[in-house]
Amino acid sequence: MQTTTFLEQQARRDFLRQMAAATTATLMMGEPRLISAAPTGEAIEHPKARADSVIVLWMGGGMAAPDTFDPKKYVPFEKGVEVKAVESTFPAIDTVVDNIKITEGLENIAKVMDRGTLIRSHVLPDLGHILHSRHQYHWHTGYVPPQTVACPHIGAWMAKVLGPKNPIMPPFINIGQRLEGVGEQEELKAFTTAGFFGTEFGPMNLPFPEEAAASVRPPKGMEPGRFENRNKLFRRLIDQSPRREFLSDYQQESMLRSMDNAYRLLSAKERAAFDITLEPKESYEKYDTGRFGRGCLLARRLVESGARYVEVTTEYVPFLHWDTHANGHTTLKRMKQEIDRPIAQLILDLEASGLLDRTLVILASEFSRDMLIEGRPGSNAGDQATERVDVMQDIKHYGQHRHFTGGSCVMTWGGGVKKGALFGETAIERPFLAIKNPLTVTDLHASIFTAMGISPKTVFEVEKRPFYATEDGKGQAAMDLFASV
Repeated sequence: MQTTTFLEQQARRDFLRQMAAATTATLMMGEPRLISAAPTGEAIEHPKARADSVIVLWMGGGMAAPDTFDPKKYVPFEKGVEVKAVESTFPAIDTVVDNIKITEGLENIAKVMDRGTLIRSHVLPDLGHILHSRHQYHWHTGYVPPQTVACPHIGAWMAKVLGPKNPIMPPFINIGQRLEGVGEQEELKAFTTAGFFGTEFGPMNLPFPEEAAASVRPPKGMEPGRFENRNKLFRRLIDQSPRREFLSDYQQESMLRSMDNAYRLLSAKERAAFDITLEPKESYEKYDTGRFGRGCLLARRLVESGARYVEVTTEYVPFLHWDTHANGHTTLKRMKQEIDRPIAQLILDLEASGLLDRTLVILASEFSRDMLIEGRPGSNAGDQATERVDVMQDIKHYGQHRHFTGGSCVMTWGGGVKKGALFGETAIERPFLAIKNPLTVTDLHASIFTAMGISPKTVFEVEKRPFYATEDGKGQAAMDLFASV
């Protein structure tokens, strides 16, 4: 049975209250102003872009590195084995790169490891209670919650600073995550936003890839003139809304511009990119391992049509998918079947079309997992989802259960990164802390921004205060990730 402590419940309530206050404050803000120089007077120079688009493959829930991309000693399940003896629950397999091994179940990804760089030293801070919500907010915005304003998602930064790659296509598209009807839905909404940039830079949310085509199609049977009149009426209703007093002129105008953008897409040829049923049968079947696989197919089609930033998620739902507080090994066998073939096919298809070099593909999660550790490296506290056991008696005990922030994996392809390379390293003995080239969220974001031609020091004035692309403008790109230009 899943339970939460009183302190965790209180922390969750505090988090929601703080996020709600930040959102209300943001809605009343005026237009953020891009500043050409940092407050220190230092000129902000943007690097030469290595990529034009980003695809993030989000393993929501905490992907265990020892059971995926950073194999340790394999210990098979056996009743009576001490939990602390288990390091990896899948054996290591070879990849097409001699010095890189990953784990069983990722055989297709193993065949495309020579197209990218595997980061094994991604480190996260310990953010205390409600780890998933806080860590996912931190990873997607670059800022540790709570903040006094609603922080923009990294996809919104791409949309705002770079603008659309194709003016018809939404620059920021989020695939696979429901924002209603799932646990922690308000927390998910808190970072799935453009924040103070305004609604026009926020995500187009497509929870179900197979229904994406319907989202860019006028209502069935509705005449064009009637649909246009309904659009005009909706605009008037927004202006007359009793919540209008909480919206600044800029925020309202941004909302209306987002409606104009959506309306324009409905009659454009680019809307065909949203219809994955138009994909040839043989190609469709290569991706069709489930909702995530179909999301990878949709992402490829959208990038081909000019989308700037696309995120595809396995979907975060508490205690499901990668959130393996119990039955870790069994669950990961299923998760690998869902992600392995479509991710590899996405890389191969982008390469075949000539888009991989200019598309940065990132596979990441909010943190790793370990048998013994949750939260702060060295801590044994906080396992609320399954009983504490020291000796395995059942298969449900077998796998990586507890949150671990000291060493996580990120896989990168395209976008100028090195091919067939390793970056960073974790200890060979528990705790599996990053011991070489630790890479924080701040510096990972700086690396992503750099690949896209955006300075990590980019700053906007928001209500007379500076707000940076990376926290305090201090992000340092890991240039060793990139091939020489």
